[in-house]
Amino acid sequence: METNAILDPILAAWRGRPGVLLPVLHAVQDAIGHIPPEVVPAIATALNLSRAEVHGVISYYHHFRLEPAGRHVVRVCCAEACQAVGAEALAEHARQRCADSGVMLEPVYCLGLCACGPAVQVDENALHAAMTPAKFDVLLARLEGVERRAQGRPKPAQAKTPEAALAAEPPSPPPSGRGLGSGQ
Repeated sequence: METNAILDPILAAWRGRPGVLLPVLHAVQDAIGHIPPEVVPAIATALNLSRAEVHGVISYYHHFRLEPAGRHVVRVCCAEACQAVGAEALAEHARQRCADSGVMLEPVYCLGLCACGPAVQVDENALHAAMTPAKFDVLLARLEGVERRAQGRPKPAQAKTPEAALAAEPPSPPPSGRGLGSGQ
């Protein structure tokens, strides 16, 4: 579908209302998957804003993208609570593993799982707590397996299923001294 055919109804629905830039940008990204740079002038004109104002909001918020996302988007929490329990090492591992895959890796600052980090979110809906590099590899294998099945390609032979790999990994220790009931 042509971009204008998508953009015009969105702008028409919000035109004349004050303070609607964020809802318009969300609607455009939801409909197209990203905010193409060529729609910025039309959004600015329709909302009586400058192109710089629209671009400034797009570039300020990490949620908005100017390019299409990968087949999957994985967000790694980089907030202080997750950093304290290994998020930086996890993020580096994830960067290396996702470099040549169809997975887009994005930093995010708080997924709300502070008591059991590091946390990861997949495709804006699935949250995973107490993530380790080994668990991340299993998660990535699952995503790649879903993609292969969707394309009709067989799964590669594996020594272990992802579920068996998760079960074989020692459980993460419970958080100590953090959160409710810790006596602090």
